[in-house]
Amino acid sequence: MDPIELRLLPDTALIEPAGELSIGGCLVSSLAAQFGTPLFIYDEQHIRNRCREAAESFGAGNVVYATKAFLCTEMAKLVHEEGLMLDVATGGELFVALSAGVPANRCVLHGNNKSADELHYAIREGVHHIVVDSFDELERLEHVAGFHGAQVNVQLRITPGVHAHTHEFVSTGQDDSKFGFNMGNGDAMQAVETVRRSSRLNLIGLHFHIGSNVLDIEHLGKAIDVMVSFFAPLGLSDLTVGGGLGVAYVASEHAPTMEQWGTVVRRATASLPKDVVVRVEPGRAIVASSAMTVYTVGTQKDIPGVRSYVAVDGGMSDNPRPMMYGSGYEAFMPTLPSALRPRNVRVVGKHCESGDIVIEEAQVPAELEVGSLLATPVTGAYGYSMASNYNMVTKPAVVFVKDGQARVVRRRETYEDLLTLNPN
Repeated sequence: MDPIELRLLPDTALIEPAGELSIGGCLVSSLAAQFGTPLFIYDEQHIRNRCREAAESFGAGNVVYATKAFLCTEMAKLVHEEGLMLDVATGGELFVALSAGVPANRCVLHGNNKSADELHYAIREGVHHIVVDSFDELERLEHVAGFHGAQVNVQLRITPGVHAHTHEFVSTGQDDSKFGFNMGNGDAMQAVETVRRSSRLNLIGLHFHIGSNVLDIEHLGKAIDVMVSFFAPLGLSDLTVGGGLGVAYVASEHAPTMEQWGTVVRRATASLPKDVVVRVEPGRAIVASSAMTVYTVGTQKDIPGVRSYVAVDGGMSDNPRPMMYGSGYEAFMPTLPSALRPRNVRVVGKHCESGDIVIEEAQVPAELEVGSLLATPVTGAYGYSMASNYNMVTKPAVVFVKDGQARVVRRRETYEDLLTLNPN
């Protein structure tokens, strides 16, 4: 029944004297009126704060922002301005980063099934290095590098056999994984030997990532210990320990800070030579809590003895995480952020699916009614980046706010946009 906890909101969130919520000096209700709903509101200062905390903990050049969490040209520019590198997992993500003016040598190409076209693109543009994920890709990359007459710096992605304490769909470091070279069955060492025999591929280091939204940093530290034992005898210069640092989505969760993560990483890698570069790849931890999604309530439906439904004007098309992972969120009214939330409801979207659930069990204010604004915080990662046009619903606008100013970084789609890929 408590009001929304301010710690779940962006850094500059403030309850104004009149009782409404502002972010970046802008009233949320005014932003909704100006740009419509659903609307993603990102706190630009919050993003910069997290980038700077990561840079302070690890060194800016050793932080590689995982663009899959959220990417547009303005986001790429911001991260680059803060001195971070960018992790791109596809040719499309690389294209957006380059279009934003990020130099290719500040980008790292990732992905478990890179096409020949993507490898050609990355080598032609001159990415910093490529993280290789399989023997098939090693063979493909050798051929592409030969075509360009290039020496290509690579890291090998290793699966260390460590299970992350997170949802199975975002666990990636266990033996049964589509990602990387398995350490336990000898594939990892075989891959190292294969690259070292190559005249085109230059092995600079190893990479691993055990999963996403991990709240137990000591578990991350244990995974690094496993990798350090494998890495140390190889005499390589780079070790990337991945990302996965979690964030708090609901009031019952508490997440480690970037500084605490840095302490764990430094401790786990302390035995390595001082000239070894240790990189990290935060995505969610940089951007998730920087944003909220604002909806308008369209219908309310009470079924006595069963449950109450509140339907909003978005849903699984702008946030598929609840449907995919059973992810939890909080809900509150940005016009009444201090209000108690005594009503238990299920917040659902407008799509033709019973599984179109935004929040399974949400606590909302008694004042909530049709036409009210309803906000879900901590939607800055894997909301817009996973958005779809299911039911031909147009994608929301995305605005960055700072110092009382709002700027559109992704405009709201129109019905006409739904026809842009038609051949005629």
